[in-house]
Amino acid sequence: MSLQVWTEKYRPQKLSEIVNQAHVVDRLNAWVKEGSIPNMLFAGPAGIGKTTAALALAHELFGENWKDNFQETNASDQRGIDVVRGRIKNFAMVKPLGSDFKIIFLDESDSLTPEAQQALRRTMEKYSDVCRFILSCNYSSRIIEPIQSRCSVFRFRRLAKDDVRKYAERIAKNEKLKMDDGAYNAVFEVSEGDLRKATNVLQACSTLESITEESVYSMVSQVNPDEMKELIELSLSGNFSGARKKLYELIVARSLSGEDILKAIHTHIFRMDIDEKKKLALIEILGEYEFRLNQGSTPEIQLEAMLAQFMKVSGE
Repeated sequence: MSLQVWTEKYRPQKLSEIVNQAHVVDRLNAWVKEGSIPNMLFAGPAGIGKTTAALALAHELFGENWKDNFQETNASDQRGIDVVRGRIKNFAMVKPLGSDFKIIFLDESDSLTPEAQQALRRTMEKYSDVCRFILSCNYSSRIIEPIQSRCSVFRFRRLAKDDVRKYAERIAKNEKLKMDDGAYNAVFEVSEGDLRKATNVLQACSTLESITEESVYSMVSQVNPDEMKELIELSLSGNFSGARKKLYELIVARSLSGEDILKAIHTHIFRMDIDEKKKLALIEILGEYEFRLNQGSTPEIQLEAMLAQFMKVSGE
């Protein structure tokens, strides 16, 4: 079995290979045909193709010599003004090779300090004739308005279940993995539309002879939806001792954190066939105890108290 990291092995090399995101790919393809691009801002959750789109665009614009005209910087590692005045500015000053412009890709640019963003704005203006900037971020609201106004903004969408399944099926076929339907559903549930995470899950499970729903949840140490359903139903039915026993099974035997359990409960509440007013009450309780855990409270005590509050909702 290859030791290559699958996230790189299966990263699309062309714009046409990018999963979904047609609203972005179509516009990028049009600019590739014209041979020129504007400054761009890619916004959206992690693992849905922002970095891949930037790399594929560079491949198609510059061909084999793309590395000479493309620089990638992770702004979360180098987020201060020095990186803008140093590395980024120095690359922008150098004349492009075999092209009219070069590309600087700033990944996680919403991590840049306000001072660094102001310096970046001036650099974008000064070298606009020979350099294009692509900024990638999770939250576009953290990018200052002067930079946003200088960019074409693309909002990447979280991938749907069918998209993740098709991608997982392609990897499973190439790597000769044996997976059942439940396993594909579990990969989507734990990845939440993040293809990078889905790929890592598949590689982690690749040592198993047969990949099942349970083995996926076990490998990534996440809560199986059926277990979470049982926990909530026990508390809503008034069986506090049973709910408490199930809770400690998740915390002790499965080594799940309080935040993991709260997140899984949040997801499952919206799938429950109960009155909408009860759902609202449960979400309100959940938010209160999530805040308490963030403040450093003891997870076991707070989760027990939350289950007690759930019981009160069921009796109303």
